[in-house]
Amino acid sequence: MKFILALDQGTTSSRSIIFDHDGRIHAMAQQEFKQHYPQPGWVEHDPEEIWETQLATAKAALQKAKLNASDIAAIGITNQRETTVLWDRQTGQAVHNAIVWQDRRTAPICDDIRKNFGAKEISQKTGLVPDPYFSGTKIKWLLDNISGLRSRAQNGEIAFGTIDSWLLWKLTGGKSHATDCSNASRTLIYNIHQLNWDRDLLSYLDIPAAILPNVQASSGAFGMASVEWFGAEIPITGIAGDQQAALFGQACFKPGMLKNTYGTGCFMLMQTGERIFHSKNGLLTTIAWQIGNEKVQYALEGSVFIAGAVVQWLRDELKLISSSAEIEPLAAQVQDNGGVYLVPAFVGLGSPYWDADARGAIVGLTRGANRHHIARAALESIAYQSRDLAEAMKDDANISLAELRVDGGAVVNNLLMQFQSDILNTPVIRPAVTETTALGAAYLAGLAVGYWSSLEDVAHHWQMEKRFDPQMNEATRAQLYQHWQKAVGRARGWAN
Repeated sequence: MKFILALDQGTTSSRSIIFDHDGRIHAMAQQEFKQHYPQPGWVEHDPEEIWETQLATAKAALQKAKLNASDIAAIGITNQRETTVLWDRQTGQAVHNAIVWQDRRTAPICDDIRKNFGAKEISQKTGLVPDPYFSGTKIKWLLDNISGLRSRAQNGEIAFGTIDSWLLWKLTGGKSHATDCSNASRTLIYNIHQLNWDRDLLSYLDIPAAILPNVQASSGAFGMASVEWFGAEIPITGIAGDQQAALFGQACFKPGMLKNTYGTGCFMLMQTGERIFHSKNGLLTTIAWQIGNEKVQYALEGSVFIAGAVVQWLRDELKLISSSAEIEPLAAQVQDNGGVYLVPAFVGLGSPYWDADARGAIVGLTRGANRHHIARAALESIAYQSRDLAEAMKDDANISLAELRVDGGAVVNNLLMQFQSDILNTPVIRPAVTETTALGAAYLAGLAVGYWSSLEDVAHHWQMEKRFDPQMNEATRAQLYQHWQKAVGRARGWAN
């Protein structure tokens, strides 16, 4: 019996998970790595440390499972998106720390793009907005700020990659310089209609085409992991950015199916099939995946900046709880929020508002309001923000929601999941395996080598653990959401 090895390279840790044919976890290993903050608003990682922790966890998972390379049918890679590495093709050494997706140093470049290239043109070509979040401006910053780097890049001596490309290069001993279309679509320099690196954007940002990886389907042959790492070669046959991998891992294969990942923030993606919807409501359009030679599948994406992080704030700053798990019993002490609303706009608001000047607010306090109400309001804020995204998606795609599939750390909270179902008036489905990001990478890799025969085969292995159905009446739902929108209005533009 063979297995699939999924490499799940995240923002704070590297993980490796071995899955069996039923999509169950056979073994897992995880290792955290250092975050570097050289200046306020700057975030960096050491690319060598990312590679070392990822390789170490892969070996540890194999050891735990008592397996060797011949037991692994294929490797799938999923990764923190947008994080940018440039390296020397000869030595394989990074020329600078990786600039992380959270890094804001390229804000002035983005202002310039907005003014002189045009936000509308960027959106039409890439599905994105000019924001430091994405890779393109990070590449420009590195080429502008490291002495002699641009001329070396023009001479073909330098390679660019998001984290998937960096790991692929290392695993194949420098034989493969590639990425998949889901990761390429997050760079701000990839045209999601023409499916190629956009010449106009490359020219505007002064990025030499010689540094760019080859863009491939998410499920297909990327190269072989070198014999020196695992004792024998293993095919690498699946790559996708973390949120797209989670959408795939949730078996959201039909247009209109959507998933929400509840982590530090929230990422909601709706599969839109072969159709590209350019959002009128502050969402991003992104490539979901491509299987072999089939047509590219697209998605709408919305991001909430502060979701689970609001619970950490209650724990670390307000000292209202001593562990995140305490939030549910504390909030359950009261029947409702008592009119209290917490808007966790600590770093501004993401989709659909894109308001960098919004700030956190607690409104509706009365003499009778207590810590239980604040705890409940914090939890509810995660569900309200997710409804904001779902409303924007329904409007953009003109699709009604059948169900919401959920994953991420906060989905263990039954109170939150029930309230999410109530406020959306939509069933919320929690899967048996909540490690859906790694599972999505495993599915993509397995499909390419015939380990799973088809999307139907994959969907057959997806299993529900619990379903939450709406129990709230329409009048209550409408009133609560109206008050939430009013509370958001109070928080918006505060720092301006």
